[in-house]
Amino acid sequence: MSYQNLTIDRHSSIFVITLRKAPENRINVAFAQEIIRALRDIEAQLGPDADGCVITRGSDAKFWCTGLDLDESDTNPHANTDGFYPLLATLLDYPFPTIALLTGHTFGGACPLALAHDYRIMNAQRGFLSMPPVNLGLWFPGIGALPRLKLRPQIARKMLLEAHRWTGKEALADGIVDELAEGGVEGMLEVALAKGRVVAPRARMGVYARLRGELWGEAGEALRRISYVHGRAVGTVAKAKI
Repeated sequence: MSYQNLTIDRHSSIFVITLRKAPENRINVAFAQEIIRALRDIEAQLGPDADGCVITRGSDAKFWCTGLDLDESDTNPHANTDGFYPLLATLLDYPFPTIALLTGHTFGGACPLALAHDYRIMNAQRGFLSMPPVNLGLWFPGIGALPRLKLRPQIARKMLLEAHRWTGKEALADGIVDELAEGGVEGMLEVALAKGRVVAPRARMGVYARLRGELWGEAGEALRRISYVHGRAVGTVAKAKI
């Protein structure tokens, strides 16, 4: 398995995807499709009804991901429908548990990307989490589905309508992340691997994705409806850039 902007390491039934797209792991079509390909390759390696888990982490303690490459949408109106939306839909329908290891800053589109994972572990020492579409003039159908389904109403409002910026401690208190981890990138990985060893066997009976769909399926359906859509405009182009 060879990739340009990420690497994969295997720890028994747990696969670790390390995002390595300089400088901030911003998502464009090529990067999103590369992550999807990695997820499918891992799925093929594990096979059906097997123990398995996928951890997605950043390569350093500064950034996990700072969202979408907004400049790409200026020249490619299908940038997100061919890349970002299918990536979220793939995670929401994945047959194995997924963990987002938020090694550093998690901004913009990285928030729904993190929420599309089953579990989130955040850096206890540094990094903020913020989703500011209200400040950027950015919208797409279903943008609020994951915050609404996975977070308390007041917290979803803070995320989507107030562009609140959370520290790790605040994100844990508000239920956005499940755990905090210390010890730098490698120390954090050990925490995520420990969690992975607990959740990996849950895929064994082959119904993990179906049961997940009972909880968050509405978000997956919304994202699939706007994936690979070329016949009509979907969402808005950001009016501001970060």
